Amino acid sequence: MSQPQYADRRRERVFLETDRHQITGDVTLPADGYQSRFSDAINRPDLAFLPLTDVEIVALDGGEKTRRDFVAVGKAHIRLAHPVDSGP
Repeated sequence: MSQPQYADRRRERVFLETDRHQITGDVTLPADGYQSRFSDAINRPDLAFLPLTDVEIVALDGGEKTRRDFVAVGKAHIRLAHPVDSGP
Protein backbone atom coordinates (compact mmCIF):
# COMPACT_ATOMS: atom_id res chain seq x y z
CA MET A 1 0.00 0.00 0.00
CA SER A 2 1.46 3.36 -1.00
CA GLN A 3 1.54 6.37 1.29
CA PRO A 4 -0.68 9.36 0.51
CA GLN A 5 0.97 11.96 -1.71
CA TYR A 6 0.82 14.60 1.04
CA ALA A 7 2.84 12.49 3.51
CA ASP A 8 6.11 14.07 2.37
CA ARG A 9 4.91 17.62 3.09
CA ARG A 10 5.63 20.01 5.93
CA ARG A 11 4.01 23.20 7.17
CA GLU A 12 5.90 26.45 7.63
CA ARG A 13 4.47 29.43 9.51
CA VAL A 14 4.73 32.62 7.45
CA PHE A 15 3.94 36.32 7.79
CA LEU A 16 2.53 38.35 4.90
CA GLU A 17 1.65 42.00 4.63
CA THR A 18 -0.61 43.56 2.01
CA ASP A 19 -1.60 47.21 1.66
CA ARG A 20 -4.43 46.62 4.15
CA HIS A 21 -3.67 43.50 6.25
CA GLN A 22 -1.10 41.55 8.20
CA ILE A 23 -1.61 37.83 7.63
CA THR A 24 0.02 34.95 9.50
CA GLY A 25 -0.59 31.37 8.42
CA ASP A 26 0.85 28.00 7.47
CA VAL A 27 2.04 27.29 3.95
CA THR A 28 2.44 23.63 2.92
CA LEU A 29 5.77 22.77 1.30
CA PRO A 30 7.64 19.63 0.23
CA ALA A 31 9.64 18.13 3.11
CA ASP A 32 12.90 18.62 1.23
CA GLY A 33 14.36 18.99 -2.23
CA TYR A 34 12.70 20.74 -5.13
CA GLN A 35 10.58 23.77 -4.11
CA SER A 36 10.94 23.05 -0.39
CA ARG A 37 11.72 26.67 0.57
CA PHE A 38 9.12 29.35 1.24
CA SER A 39 10.84 31.62 -1.28
CA ASP A 40 10.33 28.93 -3.94
CA ALA A 41 6.60 28.84 -3.21
CA ILE A 42 6.09 32.59 -3.30
CA ASN A 43 8.14 33.00 -6.50
CA ARG A 44 6.38 30.29 -8.53
CA PRO A 45 5.24 32.05 -11.70
CA ASP A 46 2.50 29.47 -12.39
CA LEU A 47 0.55 30.27 -9.19
CA ALA A 48 -1.39 33.51 -8.71
CA PHE A 49 -2.49 32.71 -5.15
CA LEU A 50 -0.65 31.51 -2.05
CA PRO A 51 -2.81 29.05 -0.07
CA LEU A 52 -2.55 29.33 3.72
CA THR A 53 -4.13 27.33 6.55
CA ASP A 54 -4.64 28.19 10.24
CA VAL A 55 -4.71 31.89 9.37
CA GLU A 56 -4.79 35.05 11.52
CA ILE A 57 -5.66 38.35 9.80
CA VAL A 58 -5.28 41.83 11.30
CA ALA A 59 -6.23 45.04 9.50
CA LEU A 60 -3.40 47.58 9.42
CA ASP A 61 -5.79 50.34 10.47
CA GLY A 62 -6.67 48.44 13.65
CA GLY A 63 -9.43 46.10 14.59
CA GLU A 64 -9.69 42.65 16.02
CA LYS A 65 -7.77 39.61 14.86
CA THR A 66 -9.78 37.36 12.55
CA ARG A 67 -9.10 33.61 12.33
CA ARG A 68 -9.78 31.44 9.29
CA ASP A 69 -9.05 27.78 8.55
CA PHE A 70 -8.06 28.59 4.95
CA VAL A 71 -7.24 31.71 2.93
CA ALA A 72 -5.87 32.06 -0.61
CA VAL A 73 -3.88 35.31 -0.79
CA GLY A 74 -3.41 36.91 -4.20
CA LYS A 75 0.35 37.12 -4.70
CA ALA A 76 -0.01 40.43 -6.56
CA HIS A 77 -1.22 41.99 -3.26
CA ILE A 78 1.68 40.78 -1.10
CA ARG A 79 4.08 43.61 -0.20
CA LEU A 80 6.17 41.80 2.46
CA ALA A 81 6.63 38.09 3.13
CA HIS A 82 8.87 36.07 5.43
CA PRO A 83 8.91 32.87 7.47
CA VAL A 84 8.04 33.26 11.15
CA ASP A 85 10.99 32.30 13.31
CA SER A 86 10.26 29.34 15.53
CA GLY A 87 13.54 29.64 17.43
CA PRO A 88 14.05 29.97 21.21
